[in-house]
Amino acid sequence: MDPLLIPIEQFQNFLICLARVMAIFSALPVFRGRQIPPQVKVGIGFGTALILFPLMAPYTPPFALTFPEFALIIVNEVLIGMLLGLAARLVFTAISFAYTVIGFQMGFAAANIFDPQTTQQLSLMSQFANVIAILIFLSLDIHHLFFHVMVDSYRLLPPGMINLSGDAVPIVLEMTAHMFVLAVQISAPVLAILITSNMVLGLLARVFPQLNVFMLSFPVNIGLALFIIGLTIHVMPAIISREFDTVIENFIRIFQAL
Repeated sequence: MDPLLIPIEQFQNFLICLARVMAIFSALPVFRGRQIPPQVKVGIGFGTALILFPLMAPYTPPFALTFPEFALIIVNEVLIGMLLGLAARLVFTAISFAYTVIGFQMGFAAANIFDPQTTQQLSLMSQFANVIAILIFLSLDIHHLFFHVMVDSYRLLPPGMINLSGDAVPIVLEMTAHMFVLAVQISAPVLAILITSNMVLGLLARVFPQLNVFMLSFPVNIGLALFIIGLTIHVMPAIISREFDTVIENFIRIFQAL
């Protein structure tokens, strides 16, 4: 027997494994940006699937599939991978949303720059928060957790076993709602100071009508906001670590519900 010949069922199983891995990588916050060339993304995804395939092989079909069955499983695998990536993206979306509101209150509403992660125009403070969040994400080795999730996903949810009629959709909606709660928690200290500052400036405008409060509010609000951000930025690693621990727990809940 020619050792270069690969059984068709093994080749199909590898493509099934590759579909889920590539879908996860394409949706993860760090790997979905345009700053990473597509060739690098494909190479990382292919190499990861090649390494993880022996661990995932026991949970893949042991027989050759017909083309309709194979196509349906591939679609299911892509949906599962995109769902995992979306859940991870919600944490970064909450941080971006929180600092967008902060930037608006600071007076940076018109200061927008291009974000390669989302391929959209984001506020200056939101882009700053995204860079900090990505650096924390990599420095805490949180991306290593997703390799464990890839393997556990096959143990909890083998290929072709997806069931969207269960409780998975409410769990995703719950995670989406938590995104707004997290955004409020992150932005609350800065917004409280800025609201207090605006109230004081409003009182000064009534007491001293000749005072140009509008021009004075820009340096005061920007200075206060940057000062509070500097005081609270050290809690960002703890917040991101806690939220991704919760995301991993929610992944298990989603797998059990599907």
